[in-house]
Amino acid sequence: MEIKRDLRLAVLIDADNVPYANIKEMLEEIAKYGTPTFKRIYADWTKPTVSGWKTVLLENAITPIQQYSYTSGKNATDSAMIIDAMDILYSNRVDGFCIVSSDSDFTRLATRLREAGMKVIGIGEKKTPGAFISACEKFIYVEILKKNEVLVPKEVKGKTAKPVQQTNSGIEKINPALIKLLTASINDLADENGWAFLGDLGNLILKKQTDFDPRNYGFTKMLQLIKSIDQFQVDERDTGNNNKLVYIKIK
Repeated sequence: MEIKRDLRLAVLIDADNVPYANIKEMLEEIAKYGTPTFKRIYADWTKPTVSGWKTVLLENAITPIQQYSYTSGKNATDSAMIIDAMDILYSNRVDGFCIVSSDSDFTRLATRLREAGMKVIGIGEKKTPGAFISACEKFIYVEILKKNEVLVPKEVKGKTAKPVQQTNSGIEKINPALIKLLTASINDLADENGWAFLGDLGNLILKKQTDFDPRNYGFTKMLQLIKSIDQFQVDERDTGNNNKLVYIKIK
């Protein structure tokens, strides 16, 4: 039997262009896709603007790379990250890269890595330019990685109330563009009866729009997002052993 191993990922972080507050959530998200073989963060550590990162590097086992700013107005950090990424690529020690930045300067790097057959995941803020987002195979917004708070209600008449998980409100609203994307993708995959398999639908949408994520709209799963939209019909087909195949159709 062939054993499927986790992808080996090189995690390269641009300290100048992402916040340090959610580094733990970022690394947990990256772990869903593979095992970080390299974890490096780039900055001019003599600058006070990146001092917040210093407190979280050790506990997350991230290696800081010092890059001095030789000229005012020029970002030498980007060049250091790009050079290291190419060195790692040619070492043949990883299967993919995770570029953590909101800077469009890494667009060409992401494109080049994908041309070499690497999986490229981007993580950055909502302000990230579209060119860099499109260059990645998948792009994840930092804003949706904040963990949902668990609210513990007050005790009522001697009974202990169960904790209630607060849902993420999302960073985008369900809009006509989303519905158009879902509708077109369902039509692309639909069988003669109009049904499309949910797993195939998710893969196709991600190829069309690399920053698509149901968490952007406040839902943890794609099925929850689709059920919230009245234009679509859901069919959960029982295949036995408590397994279900989910199909989607336009009403």
